[in-house]
Amino acid sequence: MKQTLLVKLAPEPEEHATPLHTLEAFNATCNAIAEVAYEHRLANKLQLQPLVYHNIRERFGLSSQMTIRAIAKVSEAYKRDKRVKPLFRAHGAMIYDQRICSFPTPDRVSLLTLDGRVIVPFRFGAYAKGMLQRTRGQCDVLYRTRTDTFFLAITVDAPEPTPDEASDYLGVDLGVITLAATSDGEFLNHSTGPKHAHINQVRARYSRIRGKLQKKGTKSAKQLLRKRSGKEKRFSRDINHCLSKALVCLKPSSARQKALRAGLPSKI
Repeated sequence: MKQTLLVKLAPEPEEHATPLHTLEAFNATCNAIAEVAYEHRLANKLQLQPLVYHNIRERFGLSSQMTIRAIAKVSEAYKRDKRVKPLFRAHGAMIYDQRICSFPTPDRVSLLTLDGRVIVPFRFGAYAKGMLQRTRGQCDVLYRTRTDTFFLAITVDAPEPTPDEASDYLGVDLGVITLAATSDGEFLNHSTGPKHAHINQVRARYSRIRGKLQKKGTKSAKQLLRKRSGKEKRFSRDINHCLSKALVCLKPSSARQKALRAGLPSKI
């Protein structure tokens, strides 16, 4: 199982410009590669590499492995939607793998830049300290313009937890009026759990507003549709999260407890 650990980089003031310049050159490279990928309609990195590799290295001065990482980033982005040309921000994430990134000490990272290798200290807490003991893989260098801060997103290998054996079962029926009803007779949006009886009214309101805006069809209506596009999805996700949490917190009914004590099957 892969986990991502975010740590804050703390480069010396005289070294601050080096990773920033490398980051900007890497994303400029990605935009140049995206031009070729879109022109030739190529999303396969192995087919794209011969077309751009030598020209990109001469033009932007990136190392061999940096160029390979840039080609892979463009390929992954272009695969998502081949109808549009990918566009990369000047301070977008830069991908580092084990060939251009290493950890000489537990609290320092060695990064390849346009000016050679730089060793940058990073800060982390007690939780991150335990995770850093695990095997590390690909890293992403991130830059926050507002705070002028660098971060390193480190991929670490985490052992998969052993699943617990189930000793009891609970039947759940999902519906529209009653969102969830259990085999113990619990109605999660009426008697216990989160009070979400208003969810259908909210859904109906979203549907009415969406229909009116789509019918209107003006530029401002389309802008408002885009602005509201994820609102209903986030509302539904919150409802589902609350319901699943309430299900986990439910105590077994007295009938099921008696069946368990008697050694009888309680599966519904």
